[in-house]
Amino acid sequence: MMPGLAMDEVVEDKVFDETPEKANLLKNKENLELTESTKDVAAIDTNPGGAGASSGAVVEPSIEELYDNVCDMQSSDQSVSRLSYGSDGEESRIDSELRHLVGGEMKEVEILKETEEVSNKHEEESSKSHSVKASKSRLESEASSISSPKSKTHKKSNLLSKKTNKKSRKPVVDDKDADRGPYLLKQARDLMSSGSNPRKALDLALQAASCYKNSSLDIVMCKHVTAAIYCSLGQYNEAIPILEQSIEIPVVNESQDHALAKFSGLMQLGDTYSMLGQLEHSLKCYTLGLEVQREVLGDSDPRIGETCRYLSEAYVQALDFNKAESFCKMAIEIHLQNGLQAEEAADRRLMGLIYESKGDHEGALEHLVLASMTMVAIGQETEVSFVDLSIGDTYLSLSKYDEAIFAYQKALASLKSSKGENHPSVASVIARLADLCYKTGKFKESKTYYENALHIYENPVSGIPLEEIACGFTNIAAIYESMDDIDQALELLHKALKIYNDVPGQQSTVAGIEAQMGVMYYVLGKYSESYDSFKNAIFKLRVSSEKKSGFFGVALNQMGLACVQRYAINEAIECFEEARVVLEGEYGTYHHDTLAVYSNLAGTYDAVGS
Repeated sequence: MMPGLAMDEVVEDKVFDETPEKANLLKNKENLELTESTKDVAAIDTNPGGAGASSGAVVEPSIEELYDNVCDMQSSDQSVSRLSYGSDGEESRIDSELRHLVGGEMKEVEILKETEEVSNKHEEESSKSHSVKASKSRLESEASSISSPKSKTHKKSNLLSKKTNKKSRKPVVDDKDADRGPYLLKQARDLMSSGSNPRKALDLALQAASCYKNSSLDIVMCKHVTAAIYCSLGQYNEAIPILEQSIEIPVVNESQDHALAKFSGLMQLGDTYSMLGQLEHSLKCYTLGLEVQREVLGDSDPRIGETCRYLSEAYVQALDFNKAESFCKMAIEIHLQNGLQAEEAADRRLMGLIYESKGDHEGALEHLVLASMTMVAIGQETEVSFVDLSIGDTYLSLSKYDEAIFAYQKALASLKSSKGENHPSVASVIARLADLCYKTGKFKESKTYYENALHIYENPVSGIPLEEIACGFTNIAAIYESMDDIDQALELLHKALKIYNDVPGQQSTVAGIEAQMGVMYYVLGKYSESYDSFKNAIFKLRVSSEKKSGFFGVALNQMGLACVQRYAINEAIECFEEARVVLEGEYGTYHHDTLAVYSNLAGTYDAVGS
């Protein structure tokens, strides 16, 4: 049963709690490494006797060049990236994906100032073709410098046993387009990374796309960049068809470049669907991306483990803990096999969350302790603080209060030292201590703790993500609810809801808060407000593809109870019937949540004389 929702009788529980460590799950790092490849340079000879005769060069782009133009872009989920359990950074997921996919930090191919001059002067007159030739010389030199980086020669066999077929050349295009395309795309990227003028960046990216007529990887690159800009503008529905087109172009078996382009497109498309709350489509894209990666890398490459953990985190967000556990086990096995301690620790931290969500507290504790020990051994002190916090939560679930206090105090001291006393992470620990003190009868200490925590959340230091503040409000609301101060709890949930409504990709979180508010309104006897809250929550759960989850069934049952109180008996029957189908499929016939729905349904049918 999902936290915070009553069944046949309204039982106050705890708030649907999604802390940043648990809700904003983001995933992935270096998933594909490139092999070196030397691209052909095709010269274009124009008719020397015709007007405007000139000569130029078209450099067939390497995949390094392709993704240097993308890796600095803000991703489709730039502001609300779910941080990976293996990362302490603010880097968005697709940014990290594209940067690491190309095998590390690579030289950025600068479009020289002379290139711009070529483009302008070619339009004015043809007599200055020597500028184009100079540009050609510089481009050839740069193409040579990036085509065989020494640092990657030992990785050549990592991706494909087949070598890229280098005999095929790019069809000849107008040399004006050849000059303008890379330049325009670089300008679009620079504007995008600065955030100064995304509309202008979009215009430049569209112009760049028109310069590439037949080069498939150039077209894919432009589509990825254009889609990222649309997402940064909040126009996710515009980005989706562009990304869908981009994944149809690459042919995986043709070369490693094509494989990388398809993989990256699928992951970016999955991110975009996730931002719209369409988790089912998002998971499908991530799964297809994993299949492409496996086809290229095999089953035991460390980057496969990264993607498995990524998928596991996505399934946690979709509340499908069984599939999340399966993918997380794969990640642990792969990283153990490759001796990657940091990655293994991140996997175990995630597995602890999964087991805790499934009610297996002992299993969760085992993985969390192993993760903590590994992180201490490799010097990840800041990450250890958050693992200690999770260990405290697990001890609290096991009613081992002394152990929980010790874990919380340890995390609190570490976070104060590393992040400062007024950081929301510190407030999250204080809030847990407040809850623990209340449960153990230390009411005075509890009040002091939660007042301190609330003060930090209401006066955040600059640069703190708003979602973290909203999560803090939900945590404090849980304490007020446990103290029967429902009005104060509702006030804090309204504040959290206002923040989350302005952040894309938080539909599931908003639905959880609205469902919790529905429970509280029901307790207060405000049945119309309760009904409205549940109706909004259920609508969002349907859109976000969570209509098969146990949480959805519980919310439907609670909405049915609100309908009964409003004398909407027929609507109540519809809610109970749908809840019955969902819970039977999710939990089985004899689960206590399913039995509660049976009881409610029987009473409702009796009320209408059936």
